[in-house]
Amino acid sequence: MRALQLVARGDPLSVLCLGAHSDDIEIGAGATILSLLERGIRLDVHWSVLSGAGERGQEAKASAADFLSEAASAQIEVMPFQDSLFPEQGDAIKAWFETLKGRVNPDLILTHRRDDAHQDHCHVSRLTWNTFRDHFILEYEIPKWDGDIGQPNLYIPISASALQRKIDLLTSHFGSQRSKQWFDAETFLGLARLRGMECRAPERYAEAFLARKLTLV
Repeated sequence: MRALQLVARGDPLSVLCLGAHSDDIEIGAGATILSLLERGIRLDVHWSVLSGAGERGQEAKASAADFLSEAASAQIEVMPFQDSLFPEQGDAIKAWFETLKGRVNPDLILTHRRDDAHQDHCHVSRLTWNTFRDHFILEYEIPKWDGDIGQPNLYIPISASALQRKIDLLTSHFGSQRSKQWFDAETFLGLARLRGMECRAPERYAEAFLARKLTLV
């Protein structure tokens, strides 16, 4: 399998991270962000969570601040759209995406998978592609009881230390989620090991994404 380098050590990379809920970005791409920082990439990150009211909003802000503590710059925004009702709030969310397009022009966008079984997740993915038509977009995966994990086509090897920090931050920041059967260290570790096996990652772990469109020059 041919390995292509996204960016070299010391180079800047602007990233837009989109998550429907307060822990989505961390679960789907948290170790990727941490590994890029470990490698000396100068990350400028715009981190947007669309549904984060009350306790969930506070969790989202605190977690993002920890994940991005070593970034060159970080803009964190948490919106109050209602969880589980994104399709019913379509006009308002679309309008928010249009304002976002005027504020950011990232090198890389991390968003949900289009065929994720959660209605909020797939709605965010659809609007990401509808809004950012000339950008590099990678769709991350969220393990859950739906059993909808797909077949990714792009892997980012992660370090064991980055994975452990991701798990530590997830379990420490998101107390509201600990009662969920799937939300535990074994789930996150197991998926990362499986994806690491699939791409023969040097440190055995990886996060996987779906890249729908790429242009090589």
